[in-house]
Amino acid sequence: MNYIKKESIFDKFFSHRDLLIMRFADGDISKKEYIIENMEFIKNLDVKPFKNIDSFEKGIYNYQYFNMLAKYYYMEAKELKDQGEPEKYYQSFHEEGYYYYQQKDKCTLELLKFLKFSNMEAYYIDVESDSLHGKLYEINLKDFDKAILHSKNYKILDILRKKGVFVDNMQKSLIDRYVNVKY
Repeated sequence: MNYIKKESIFDKFFSHRDLLIMRFADGDISKKEYIIENMEFIKNLDVKPFKNIDSFEKGIYNYQYFNMLAKYYYMEAKELKDQGEPEKYYQSFHEEGYYYYQQKDKCTLELLKFLKFSNMEAYYIDVESDSLHGKLYEINLKDFDKAILHSKNYKILDILRKKGVFVDNMQKSLIDRYVNVKY
């Protein structure tokens, strides 16, 4: 009897994620399209964030889930502002984006704790944005392919320093082209 292995949620998630990363790197899609396609995929996957991060896969899924929601709402807020819509519309979307960035930082810390801060390196990244310069840092999870996290959260930064993971110098992001493209 032949058994067909059902593709897991994580297989679908990582396969789609890799495809979008490749398409962006090849110039087939813009950063805005990357964000929108990620949002549509996450919505269609219909898997809410995991309550407990007890695996790398759950941690990265939660990170991506909240990161894409945050970027999407910030993108929408900017478009409303650029279109001259009332300030309250812009502010509503902006606040929603900020909330999702906070959730992303919570799950980032949970993932780092689950990984016991092992085999990772963090550092400030060189960014073109004046508002992010000296604030945005990158966390490279060296044991995993394409596992690069970003944050501005001071609590996480302090913990990374205490754990001896943070290198106090400015470096070029491992995904510089993505980080420094506006959407």
